[in-house]
Amino acid sequence: MSSTATEVVRLLTVHGATLAVAESLTGGLVAAEITSVPGASKVFRGSVTAYATDLKQEVLGVDAGLLERNGAVDPQVAAEMAAGVRKVLGADWGIATTGVAGPEPQDGQAVGTVFVAVDGPFAEGSGSARGGKVRHLRLNGDRAEIRMESVRSVLALLLEELAGEQTGNERAQDTERNGGF
Repeated sequence: MSSTATEVVRLLTVHGATLAVAESLTGGLVAAEITSVPGASKVFRGSVTAYATDLKQEVLGVDAGLLERNGAVDPQVAAEMAAGVRKVLGADWGIATTGVAGPEPQDGQAVGTVFVAVDGPFAEGSGSARGGKVRHLRLNGDRAEIRMESVRSVLALLLEELAGEQTGNERAQDTERNGGF
């Protein structure tokens, strides 16, 4: 259990929010990391390990044309996986991993090419999503190292978003205390 996973569960609990995970190259490691944290059952809805490309479209709703044109290792695919798992599992937040752990390149992408994504709720009153972020990683190492760094990276991206949401909420509360200024 990582300190990042512990902090993610803590912030989700504080916000009264839930999480769903869509995984490809990590094959369930993200879900395992989250569920290793005591109390995760309060916030973790579940996960979909869509290792096969057709499952990304059939289960998570990733655009079939996008998958056909770009393959599964693509930033928009990661974004659609995160949004799709959030919708399918009814969670406030969705995160996703897709990439090439090796040993061979895939879909024209080099080993170590990974995309992690987060999709989250709308920011209060702004009409814009807090989530919807994708990070492109170029990782080195063997298959196990690439997969574990992908887990760390997607949890770190979610933590950034959750911490940003908390900062935003604190600012809003501070504004209310100071008469709206």
